[in-house]
Amino acid sequence: LVHRLPLKLRFYKSKLYISALLPIGLGFVIGILSAILGVGGGFVLVPAMIYLLGMPTAVVIGTSNFQILFVAANVTFLQAATNGTVDVVLALLLILGGVVGAPVGSRIAAKLPGVALRGLMSLLILGVAAELLTELLRTPSSLYSLGTREHLP
Repeated sequence: LVHRLPLKLRFYKSKLYISALLPIGLGFVIGILSAILGVGGGFVLVPAMIYLLGMPTAVVIGTSNFQILFVAANVTFLQAATNGTVDVVLALLLILGGVVGAPVGSRIAAKLPGVALRGLMSLLILGVAAELLTELLRTPSSLYSLGTREHLP
C-alpha cells in the first residue's frame, strides 16, 4: 500500500525512493505531538525515521536535528502566544547546556556504529517510559495534585 503512493522522490543522502507523502505525514504527526506533549523531534521522529522510513542512523541524526530546529521554533512561538507557557530563563539555561554538549555528542556519534546509537536511543526511551509509568502509579503527594513531584508555590 505504501509503495503505491504517488509523488515518489529519490532522497540520495538517505538512499530512499519513497512518496513525499510519507515524510509529510510523519512530520504532521510529529508537529501535533510536539505541540501537545512537548516531545517529537528526537524522541518520536528518530525511531520513526529508522524503522518506518528505513533511513541510515547517521543520516537520521542530522536530518532529525534540522527538522527539530524549525518545528520547535514554531511550537515555542505558538505556545508563548497562545498559552504563555514558556519559561524563558530555564529555556536559556537548557540551550546553554545543549550548545556546549552538542559538539561532544557529535564526536561520540561519529565514533559509534548505528547499532550502538539505536541501542542508546532504546535505553533512553525505556528509561523515560519507566519513569512515566512509575509516576502514573505512585500516590500523589496531595489530594489536589496529579503529579508526585513537589513544585514551588
